[in-house]
Amino acid sequence: MGDIILSWLSETGWKIFLILMIAAVVYLMINHLVPLTIRRALIQQMKGKPEIERGKRTDTLVRLIRSVSAIGIGIITVLIVLQQAGVDITAAIAGLGIVGIAVGFGAQYLVRDLIAGFFVLLENQYNVGDVIRVGDIAGTVEEISLRRTILSDLDGARHIIPHGEVRIVSNLTQDQSRAHLNISVAYKEDLDRVMLLMRKTWEEMAQDSEWSSSILSKTPWLLRVDEFGDSGITIKIVGDTQPIKQWDVMGEFRRRIKKVFDQEGIEIPWPHLKVYLGDTEVKEPLNK
Repeated sequence: MGDIILSWLSETGWKIFLILMIAAVVYLMINHLVPLTIRRALIQQMKGKPEIERGKRTDTLVRLIRSVSAIGIGIITVLIVLQQAGVDITAAIAGLGIVGIAVGFGAQYLVRDLIAGFFVLLENQYNVGDVIRVGDIAGTVEEISLRRTILSDLDGARHIIPHGEVRIVSNLTQDQSRAHLNISVAYKEDLDRVMLLMRKTWEEMAQDSEWSSSILSKTPWLLRVDEFGDSGITIKIVGDTQPIKQWDVMGEFRRRIKKVFDQEGIEIPWPHLKVYLGDTEVKEPLNK
């Protein structure tokens, strides 16, 4: 038994071991070189884009290439090992081709998903870390493959979306984002004064060292008096932010503007109802 094992190791075993070692080295080299190569290429390709955008694009492509290369290296390694072990891989490859044709007729949706996923990555529609909306689902992109995208929403639910099912996708955090707020005040307030305070509060926030890096628009756009509501007048204010920072900026602005309104005695409306009892005067009849 020992002689058989030694004979196998001397004739075939070392070759299989060498093949496995080479496959492992190639995979490790790809894992090491791919991030460096992609990062250098994207520095030139995405010149002028925010650093966070290049980081998301790099992370997405690195994950995809690593997964594809692992599958490819694994398949090639298995076929070579089988050949060294004396298995006729020609018949196996021919059989896989026939199976592939048969599966292809029944896998039209899979092919559609793969083609759609290829264009998602080619056109840089979104990357890992972006917040997107697909139909009624919105969330952070956790993972992208050629076949599907995985989103995580605020409730922690993970949504698996095949690319072939996507018709319209909205990217909320690519290149830059926008803080969009509707601020309401009571009808009795001086709107010019209110808008001045809103602008001043935003500008002070944009100069704050804690928030300046997140805010691109150092002065906001007070677009318009947007609505005469049931309880108050709504003013629309917008400003550009770094990608994915708009929700943090909006939350901080609301906190600050509430504090400023309290200090300045400006009323923030709430739903209420005024009841008029009408004319209560009792009139005497004309003829007595």
